[in-house]
Amino acid sequence: MIDYATYCKIKDCHERQKLTIAQTARALGLHADTVAKWLRCAQYHPRQPVRRGSQLDPFKAYIVRLLETHPYSAQQIFQRLREQGFEGGFTLVKDYVRRVRPPRHEAFLKLSFAPGEAAQVDWGEYGSIQVGSTRRRLSFFVMVLCYSRLMYVEFTVSQTMEHFLACHQHAFAAFQGCPARLMIDNLKSAVLSRVVGEAPVFNARYLDFARHWGFDLSPCNVAKGNEKGRVERAIRYIRDAFFAGRTFADIADLNAQADAWVIEQAGARRCPEDETVTVSEAFLQEQERLLTLPGDHFPTEEIKALSAGKTPYVRFVLNDYSIPHTCVARNLTVAATLEQVRILDGQTLIATHPRSYNRRQQIEIPEHVEALVVEKHQASAHRGTDQLVQAIPTSRALLTAAVERGEPLGRTVRALAELLERYGVAELKVAIDEALARDVPHPNAVRLALERRRQAADAPPPLAVCLPDHVKRCDIPGQQHGLAGYDTLMENADEHA
Repeated sequence: MIDYATYCKIKDCHERQKLTIAQTARALGLHADTVAKWLRCAQYHPRQPVRRGSQLDPFKAYIVRLLETHPYSAQQIFQRLREQGFEGGFTLVKDYVRRVRPPRHEAFLKLSFAPGEAAQVDWGEYGSIQVGSTRRRLSFFVMVLCYSRLMYVEFTVSQTMEHFLACHQHAFAAFQGCPARLMIDNLKSAVLSRVVGEAPVFNARYLDFARHWGFDLSPCNVAKGNEKGRVERAIRYIRDAFFAGRTFADIADLNAQADAWVIEQAGARRCPEDETVTVSEAFLQEQERLLTLPGDHFPTEEIKALSAGKTPYVRFVLNDYSIPHTCVARNLTVAATLEQVRILDGQTLIATHPRSYNRRQQIEIPEHVEALVVEKHQASAHRGTDQLVQAIPTSRALLTAAVERGEPLGRTVRALAELLERYGVAELKVAIDEALARDVPHPNAVRLALERRRQAADAPPPLAVCLPDHVKRCDIPGQQHGLAGYDTLMENADEHA
């Protein structure tokens, strides 16, 4: 059987080029009988498949009658066919039932809500974002007021419980009120388990959160996305409209742009409940019906028990946070918000750090490590190694190669630290890479590379001013006191004179 392109070539050779049947057959590599057969055909017609009989043929009309009377499952129909003498397999029945089953189109009622009655909540995702030296999944929390359709959008790099609750509170603050009911999906942050026909089991912390703010919970039924159509459409609208051609620097910049977009663009849409007003204008009507916010906030910190090892750090979400060296080898507690990480020893606060969403970072309070260095006199070289590798990761390979060749670690680290202070991170990194490429892992090779780059740039020699500690302490600003006390002393002295 030839294809349509070959048929066209046969016609072209014979009719336009005036070749004989034998010449056409030789030119196209076909048999002469094949060429003669297709020249007799006025048009191309593909081979028709030969229909083979099936064990199911005698029962097909019976299957159609069953489906017209009741929506039987394929398994139920298979059992009935077995009783009728069918000897074929279940897959044959299942495939045929899938083809001939009458389509079922489910109808839905349009949901209407009163002002302040309800809001719908869900998470959305959109690619990833660069955070420090790593990339994190970019999520966004969406809360939509069901009447006015005003939305609150907040971007995060996590969907943990503290992010979930904190975003709720930020939304309530933006709305300056709380809806009477929240319609939620079956997220683990809200619903621990859901069985059809049974009451849902709510997350205890989310239930406490709802009681604190005064709203009721209304989880959607399983696989019923139509019950929260407003927030589903909002998520799709954000992906299509907000991100179109948008650039941003980081999460803070993205959230600032989202706040402006919600008011200026999303808020300027016509309200579906009343097309005579915009979403922002409808919200002003709904805002009066929202519940008044309580005076205090619900604690949304993530509390986690951790064990400190022999080093003055505790690991929390893939980052190391420093602690006083006197608190090592203890069971500690971490209380983390979206902005900071607090570390407690029992009820005593021992450290507070800004929270990092990077990975494999050391977040330090200098006093924690300096106190340990003073106590451990031999730790200065290792401390210098940590600081150097933290600033320039490729320096680890140079230090390893230098030690393997018999170079003292402490002297090598001190030499590189001095070059770091003189030339900076960028220049030293290039020089270390050049020394490694030349297989000369020595501080002198790094120094020569730095000097060659300085001379090529016609730059003056860098100067590093290293002051002793007692001189550095002289630059610490002191607290200024008022002179009113001296005036009082002089007045008292005049009275007694």
